[in-house]
Amino acid sequence: MNFDLSADQQAIVCNISALMEDFDDDYWLTLDRTGDFPEAFYRKIVEAGWIGIAMPEAYGGAGLGITDAALMMSTVANTAGAMAAASAIHINMFGPHPIVVFGSDEQKKAWLPPLIAGEDRCCFGVTEPDAGLDSTNIKTVALQQGDHYVISGRKLWTSCAKRANKIIILARTTPRAECARPTDGISLFYTDLDRQYIETREIDKMGRKAVDSNMTFIDELPVPKSHLIGEEGKGFRYILHGLNPERILIAAEAIGVGRNALDRAARYARERIVFGRPIGMNQAIQHPLAINWVELEAAYLMCMRAAAAYDQGLPCGALANAAKYLAAEAGFKAATRAVMTHGGMGYAKEYHVERLMREVMIPRLAPISMELALSYVAEKVLNLPKSY
Repeated sequence: MNFDLSADQQAIVCNISALMEDFDDDYWLTLDRTGDFPEAFYRKIVEAGWIGIAMPEAYGGAGLGITDAALMMSTVANTAGAMAAASAIHINMFGPHPIVVFGSDEQKKAWLPPLIAGEDRCCFGVTEPDAGLDSTNIKTVALQQGDHYVISGRKLWTSCAKRANKIIILARTTPRAECARPTDGISLFYTDLDRQYIETREIDKMGRKAVDSNMTFIDELPVPKSHLIGEEGKGFRYILHGLNPERILIAAEAIGVGRNALDRAARYARERIVFGRPIGMNQAIQHPLAINWVELEAAYLMCMRAAAAYDQGLPCGALANAAKYLAAEAGFKAATRAVMTHGGMGYAKEYHVERLMREVMIPRLAPISMELALSYVAEKVLNLPKSY
């Protein structure tokens, strides 16, 4: 095994790090207060071609793998922007994955270039208020009427819907009661976010204020048949195909935030003098930070292993879930310890670590809970009975 980054991968890290230098702590703290979207940051990412890092070259992308995308997102998160920066671009990098894998040539040609160029922005309408992680129990329906579908339903935690002009929607095209399996009869659509039929209401949340999360209400949205991705009734399988890379990218982002927090804590511990000596001289400060480093490195190795397996076409479900679990835990612990290391000043916004702690909660909650990740490993790896 070779754990060293290739020259191209080192270039990704260096180029992203250089780009992020234009967006400092003050930039992100201001957006955390105002809730304004990081438009200048987003445009710079688009102009540099990074949105299409894992999309096919034929449509304007870079044609790289999930390993490269994970390195990119971990680097983005390991800066002042933290999870807000990662989330501002995450959905437009990952969201189109079902189109890349299951879309027709015509759909890819029509849809991917505008996304990569930043002309279109998409959001992801999957989670619902009454279904949560039980996606087979969604209530959003798509009824076929002549040459189009009519979609109605509610979605929850639809990130970036305030600024998106496109939406990926998971909807039932066949009632669950008429399907042989609960996973059947669900279809996936990529269509215009037409605000004549779609209303979005922003959720006031704990952190990542600069990237909107929304309740989304869809009322008889007309959708052409040509906006159906793949085959009718197979949308759940298409979503499943994208779950592993999503977990890997979320893990990479959590690791980036954790490393960010750890660097700030270690710097403060070196510089803060109490009783005539730096607090970093005390083992009660040293040991927890050292543990954070160990845990973040272990999570990083699992994340890279999962990404490599995915890029090689190997089974990676357990690895991806393990990476998500380890990274979310390690990132959260590092951010929490950074606040504690700063003492009372860790509670002050000017030191930024409280913002990192708020934002790094996201990987512990989404796209699945920590407990469901463990349930997957228990069932698939340990051959224990399915518990959900």
